Amino acid sequence: MAATPTIENLYKLKRITDEQLDAAVTDYLNDPTPGPRQLADGLVIDVCAVMEANPHARAVLAARDSSEAQMRMAVRTAILLARPARYTDAIAA
Repeated sequence: MAATPTIENLYKLKRITDEQLDAAVTDYLNDPTPGPRQLADGLVIDVCAVMEANPHARAVLAARDSSEAQMRMAVRTAILLARPARYTDAIAA
């Protein structure tokens, strides 16, 4: 069985759009509660868990002088580096 691809891999394969990534970032910044969130059909991530696993992204969000653009980029990068919590092979087809 192949390893679950990263979100970045799926993004490069055009299985995830910029709009879907932007929506996930906005959703997290507006409501940072834990739990699964659908990123695309067959693809679920827990952005809180993703952020917990990424010290740089946590530091950017905690810094008082971080701009909104810096915070958005930190969350987006953390998502791209993560592997989905639930992944359906149908998205890879």
